[in-house]
Amino acid sequence: MSAPHPFDAAIALAPAGSDAFSGHSHPAYWNMIGPFGGLTAAMALNAVLQHPQLLGAPISLTVNFAGPVGEGPITARARPARTNRSTQHWWVELVQTDADGTEQVSTTATVVTAARRPTWSASDATMPTVPAPDGLPRSERGGTPVAWIARYEVRSLQGDLPRQWDGQTADDSLTRWWLRDDPPRPLDFASLTAMADVFFPRVWLRRATRVPVGTVSMTVYFHADSAQLAACGDGHLLAEARALNFRHGFFDQTGLLWNAQGHLLCSTHQIVYYKE
Repeated sequence: MSAPHPFDAAIALAPAGSDAFSGHSHPAYWNMIGPFGGLTAAMALNAVLQHPQLLGAPISLTVNFAGPVGEGPITARARPARTNRSTQHWWVELVQTDADGTEQVSTTATVVTAARRPTWSASDATMPTVPAPDGLPRSERGGTPVAWIARYEVRSLQGDLPRQWDGQTADDSLTRWWLRDDPPRPLDFASLTAMADVFFPRVWLRRATRVPVGTVSMTVYFHADSAQLAACGDGHLLAEARALNFRHGFFDQTGLLWNAQGHLLCSTHQIVYYKE
């Protein structure tokens, strides 16, 4: 039997009683002081996806990062707050136990799942015309102690990290990348969730200055169903992100992810803390 993909190993959960699952932090997706935020969000969603009472598929996920996730065991708790005919509303939390036995909540989340039905469809968000990923060089992502960066293949179109950290203010904070898991992995809701958080902080691009940052809250809206995600296979996604405002120690981030055929798969929004 072949080893699981690092992403699947990192979000793996085992049943641990009523509405509870047990998991563990994973070194492949480690950030500075804890797991990559997109991985944490994917684990929270995975608790819902594995729940025996699940109705339908995700249409929205909001994750609030209340505190750091440490190395070691993680308990994910997911319970349906209300189930309607077509939608289901979930409460989720990730908790860990301190050395003294005190339980700490690191992450809270709400998830809405739904039974999707065929309807009239259209999109106002049009994928920009850009070169295909195969014609672009792969961005170098090594040389950093942040492990999770190596888990994604990035082919940059615009708005990469500043070449010089000289404090010169840029005109905007737009980034566009072709993106996929490394090693390649078939797309699903959990991996799409993590990809929605791969962008470096917008304030770094706008100011060309490394300042301390941390995502406070992140929302993902899923516009594709399971079949559309499966049809993407392990191909590249076009991912773009920009900020709308920087003020009083917080900035937002808006992102869009399309498949290679131009179908919008998800949109995402964050509020991020930054320090002078």
